[in-house]
Amino acid sequence: MTGNVPDSLIPYDEIVQEALRAVVGRVLGSVAETGNLPGGHHFYITFKTHAPGVDIPQRLIDRFPDEMTIVLQHRFWDLKVDGEKFSVGLSFNQIPAMLNIPFSAITGFHDPAVNFELRFQAAEGAEQDEPQHEEAENDGPAAKPVEDGSNVVSVDFKRKK
Repeated sequence: MTGNVPDSLIPYDEIVQEALRAVVGRVLGSVAETGNLPGGHHFYITFKTHAPGVDIPQRLIDRFPDEMTIVLQHRFWDLKVDGEKFSVGLSFNQIPAMLNIPFSAITGFHDPAVNFELRFQAAEGAEQDEPQHEEAENDGPAAKPVEDGSNVVSVDFKRKK
């Protein structure tokens, strides 16, 4: 045995990423159907602001040129979800905005109420460490700091060349 792992001809990393993004879609879809978040659940959703299909106001792109985190907790409206994307109304510094975000643009999903977290690869080929970005200050109370927990699912397949 040489210890080298052959490159897979099956795109497992893409399949897993797609399946985990479907988890986000299913959770958001459930909230959209009922119109509210159950119990103390709330979501931090991080996404690439320049990813294909992202449609947010230019002022937010200017402020968050690479990545942005939004919070769905107390003040959001018109949450709509389909198989490819979600849209939601949020207020930033008392200015309302509609955001349209494809699931493929999401790089992180976190529900601090149950310490559940998913992290996704950025665009293929982009080597990145932990994202360095400010969180969006969409209106609402500040959430408690997140403790390290065991409900973190991180998928980061690196291909060996």
